[in-house]
Amino acid sequence: MSAATVEGPVEQPSLLEVAELISDQFTGYRVEIIGSQITVTPPPDMQHGRSLTRLMRRLFAAGLDGEETEVFQNVGIWLPDGPSDFAVPDLAILDANSDDHLVEHNCYDPVVFRLVVEVTSSNLGDDLKKKPAAYASAGVPVYVIVDRTNQRVMVLTDPQGGDYRVHAVHHPGQSFTLPESIGAPVTLSVDDVLAAKK
Repeated sequence: MSAATVEGPVEQPSLLEVAELISDQFTGYRVEIIGSQITVTPPPDMQHGRSLTRLMRRLFAAGLDGEETEVFQNVGIWLPDGPSDFAVPDLAILDANSDDHLVEHNCYDPVVFRLVVEVTSSNLGDDLKKKPAAYASAGVPVYVIVDRTNQRVMVLTDPQGGDYRVHAVHHPGQSFTLPESIGAPVTLSVDDVLAAKK
């Protein structure tokens, strides 16, 4: 008579470990955990990059990349909604002392974020639905959505109770000014931000 092999329980990888595996296998893709769900976004196109470059130029010109604040692309923000939740906004303005606020997985405490920007691509639903709730829950004061699909720029402010209470929608031909709470008043043209090739 042979004895059956007794095996212990198989340990399942954590959500964060699975996200890291996906990130390792899909170089250039953005992997995030929002609402305890992994989202994977392919590399952006040239127009996406053009929008970010134009935004960054205006933020630099306003002096927002200096002693008090810094401008970053693709820096992780740790989100309070789940044990492993994090997002990687396209662009962000952080307090200059943000190095002291690393949480884990190259993500930083939301308290140092003054503004996050998402330029829509294949993840339109995430940028318009999941991320506003996630960033508002994290207390990010200003969330800007460059909505290329619907040709508009949305500026969401006053986060309370997991939602932004103020939604300002700007259309082509219009200009708008970002809240001075980001570190300086910055006026932007919707047409410039949407970055349609001329």
